[in-house]
Amino acid sequence: MPRVLIADDEENIRFTLHEVLRRELTSCQVDEARDGVQALEFVEQNRYDLVMLDIRMPRMDGMAALKKMREIDPDIIVVIITAHGTQKLAMEALQAGAYDYFTKPFELNEVRIVVRRAIEKSRLLRQLEHMRSNDRLRYSFDEIIGQSSSMQDVFNLIERVLDNDVTVLVTGESGTGKELVASAIHKNSARTGKPLIKVNTAAIPEQLLESELFGHERGAFTGAIAQKVGKVEAAHGGTLFLDEIGDMSFPLQAKLLRVLQEREIERVGSTKVMKVDIRVIAATNRDLALMVEKGEFREDLYYRLNVLPIHLPPLRKRRDDVPLLIDYFIGLYNPRLKRNVSAVSEGALQKLLNYAWPGNIRELENTIQRTMLMAKSNTIQTDDLPPTLLGENKLASRATSGEFPEASEVFDDLDLKSLLATDDFSHPLADRLQSISDHIEKYLIRAALKSSKGHRQETADLLGISRKSLHNKMVRYNLFDEPV
Repeated sequence: MPRVLIADDEENIRFTLHEVLRRELTSCQVDEARDGVQALEFVEQNRYDLVMLDIRMPRMDGMAALKKMREIDPDIIVVIITAHGTQKLAMEALQAGAYDYFTKPFELNEVRIVVRRAIEKSRLLRQLEHMRSNDRLRYSFDEIIGQSSSMQDVFNLIERVLDNDVTVLVTGESGTGKELVASAIHKNSARTGKPLIKVNTAAIPEQLLESELFGHERGAFTGAIAQKVGKVEAAHGGTLFLDEIGDMSFPLQAKLLRVLQEREIERVGSTKVMKVDIRVIAATNRDLALMVEKGEFREDLYYRLNVLPIHLPPLRKRRDDVPLLIDYFIGLYNPRLKRNVSAVSEGALQKLLNYAWPGNIRELENTIQRTMLMAKSNTIQTDDLPPTLLGENKLASRATSGEFPEASEVFDDLDLKSLLATDDFSHPLADRLQSISDHIEKYLIRAALKSSKGHRQETADLLGISRKSLHNKMVRYNLFDEPV
């Protein structure tokens, strides 16, 4: 039988909430407290599935009571009751570990939904606790590798949110592993076994993204020949991962804010409101705080997303992890590539350690995979490494000084002779052409950025592409920090 504590100094509020609980739950035990001190005494003596805690109470306010309750029971499910105009306090409570909140005067239907979700969350936590006590569950971040202090901090943050449904904002450069963090949180949380729905908001045209997220009804627009369930609805009970959230348009940001606040959606072409139970994890390689200052991102949505931020450091700032990652990728790709690579020479390792890795872990993984294919023995040697890696120091020093390299230097660095060699066909034709094409494209984009002094729209116009296409290419080639 669920046990619930209602803590509010207003008797009529306690009575109303008691009635909601009685109707919503077939059977439950309800205790009532008149202030924060009495509520804390109840929590010290009993274990509750849900605590409904007013933010403003005599003797001890709700914020102080919440913090002390979480010291007693870190898994306690607390829903904050707040008055109109104190949303900032509610957000602080969420950051301090509250599960959710609702505002006075509240809608009874809203309270019922919050209660139902909170009790289900408590049930799942109890189930997880039982599994852990029987050694049947282990925390596992198998695909997130790191021994550096910065990555240990990341692991600690992940562990803190596993049993807490707060919204998480994962930040970091492209290729640092933001999607892996989202997968690890979902897999090890109470929502494991439920859907993990991933949406790259930058990869979907703006005119289609609303339908992709929220679904649509038949006939909602030209081409809508059948009803479609959106990604948010499909994630019900599980986790919604929104990648590249910084690219979302203002109208869609407003609709996403409603999802986070009300946990409800409407399909395109429908007036029917549907409630959804989801955990949201967002990711971006952009500085959302700066975008808010520039008016490029909604401030209220930013605060809703940034309840618990997790920042992934770039690989160049965690070089201690490079050898560990190399070993991991070698072990991963040996069976896939049918190779037996067992070591990396000292010279090759030094080159790998000295490289800046603008593409971060994704680039390292691709480099190790290609190098293993090129390796002439079971030990990776310096001459097995790709030409772009061997020529990094020359161009890096030029870029750091702000001096733009001439085209001839870029092609020297590319080592066309190697790519066009007629006595070595170990690389497929498509790979050779792609390498040349990528190098040229990156060079031309950098040149256009320098010409326009970093102005994005002018750069896109110079190149004859859309601003969104330019953004995606800058992400791919990690050109956001280029000197202009």
